[in-house]
Amino acid sequence: MRILLAEDDAMLGDGLCTGLRQLGFQVDWVRDGVAAERELASGVYAAGVLDLGLPYKDGMQVLAALRQRKTTTPILVLTARDAVPDRVRGLDTGADDYVVKPVDLHELAARLRSLVRRACGLAHDVIHCAPVVLDPAARQVQLHGQTVFLSTREFDLLHALVRNAGRVLSREQLEQQMYSWGHEVESNTIEVHIHHLRRKLGAELIHTVRGVGYSVQPQPEA
Repeated sequence: MRILLAEDDAMLGDGLCTGLRQLGFQVDWVRDGVAAERELASGVYAAGVLDLGLPYKDGMQVLAALRQRKTTTPILVLTARDAVPDRVRGLDTGADDYVVKPVDLHELAARLRSLVRRACGLAHDVIHCAPVVLDPAARQVQLHGQTVFLSTREFDLLHALVRNAGRVLSREQLEQQMYSWGHEVESNTIEVHIHHLRRKLGAELIHTVRGVGYSVQPQPEA
């Protein structure tokens, strides 16, 4: 899951990036409000973590501008501003969650997963796509009740597909959801991962729409 972190504190930003990456997130990091607004408006992120005290453009202004332009990316405000009026203003401006620093990394990760789950219309964190069950928190996949080992990229690709079940995602869209800045992606990388997933989980799970991309069919949740 690819997220954007907007934080101008170098030590905190580095710590958040490292911790969230260790928990399975692909993280891009910007340090000012202008860059935050530009990147969040691109639509390639599953969610954003937004500090309010950013240089060049305050985080609250960034949030207001994004919501005014109908950008629907879930945004978690992470700030030292803990007064109730600040929280109310942040939520009313369009924040999907408001968290006061310092925050436990595991709680932050859980809140991000919750935001993305709600944005995708999913009722539970564990995603059922029969006969496959995917647990984003544990980063585990089961097939017919048996755990199946997936590489990091295979898991991220499967997560992107089941999170968007019923939609056809192009190779470019999948790459955007799986890779943060600084990663070179070979032209056949997605196809290779698709091949491995079909071998491990069954050829019928992932459908190819020729000339368009890949999809999985939505399933009722257990």
